[in-house]
Amino acid sequence: MSAVTQKPKTFKLRALHSQKKFGVAGKSCEEVLRKGCLRLQLPVPGSRLCLYEDGSELTADRFCSIPDGAELVLLTTGQTWQGYVSDISRFLSVFQKPHAGLIQAARQLLSDERAPLRQKLLADLLHTVSENIAAETRDEDPPWFEGLEARFRNKSGYLRYSCESRIRSYLREVTSCASLVGGEAQEEYQRIVGAMCRKLQEARYHGSYFDRGAKAGGRLCTPEGWFSCQGPFDVDDCASRHSINPYSNRESRVLFSTWNLDHMCEHLIQTVVPETMGFPVKLQRLQKALKSLLETPAPVTSSSRLPTRGSERTRPFSKLTCADRPPPLRSSSSELLRGCLLARVLSKSLNKTEAHRCHLCFS
Repeated sequence: MSAVTQKPKTFKLRALHSQKKFGVAGKSCEEVLRKGCLRLQLPVPGSRLCLYEDGSELTADRFCSIPDGAELVLLTTGQTWQGYVSDISRFLSVFQKPHAGLIQAARQLLSDERAPLRQKLLADLLHTVSENIAAETRDEDPPWFEGLEARFRNKSGYLRYSCESRIRSYLREVTSCASLVGGEAQEEYQRIVGAMCRKLQEARYHGSYFDRGAKAGGRLCTPEGWFSCQGPFDVDDCASRHSINPYSNRESRVLFSTWNLDHMCEHLIQTVVPETMGFPVKLQRLQKALKSLLETPAPVTSSSRLPTRGSERTRPFSKLTCADRPPPLRSSSSELLRGCLLARVLSKSLNKTEAHRCHLCFS
């Protein structure tokens, strides 16, 4: 038996894959369906109504419980609708090569949308498809280069320079700490820094990490320039799946500057060489670690560990994070360890699958 209300209910109705919506009112599901088919010039037999949000079918039994203003999609024989995620899926199907029609469709949807969550999804999608990721030179994407020196003519060149600058700054900081190290360890510390400097010069300060044009083994991003977050230093992955493409627009380029190389020394200082341990034992452990540091060609991965006490395990040496500054100083002996760790982090190749962290995950 059909459900009929005393007062007509109003809905927003549209056809499948159409961005145009119109208002329709009716006291029953059948009346709304009939008016919708008449307006869209579709046959009533085989047609049905479903909710835009979740794709569930609007039946006579549910009619009275649906609030006024709900958005409906009119489907004919053979058509299906899985909810508003279908619109997103349709956009994603042409995501790699966005075109004017796609952007216009997203703008139209956003202009008519009132639900906060769907507004955010559409706004983020529109922002992404409007980016000029493929552009590489200053002539192709002038806004991307706003605020940069005129000598930078392409995106890859600037980001390579940016990576080199970051690592150079880490090296300068480690070098400046030599005066804080006591006489017993200063000579060894300076030897480490010297070896580190030579290795970094040979590797050109690993500028290829941020260069999307570099070979697969030398960059931390996809060929399109996408970097993926690996989460906080004490977990193995990013639960939020953060990602960023500094090649896309100026805003993303600036935001990417908060992502950084995280050597995670704080945890290692506390667990591998506790402050309560005597200095001779500390130095012995550090010298043992240095032998592996300067002679082992293995990259820094989750399996690369400093010597530990008994069965005690430690964290990996490094990831790419958003920290702009290393952990605070603890003592001269801790600073020596910090130099050792930085030497390994900066002079060896990072693990390409564990080397990304964003500012949102930094803790």
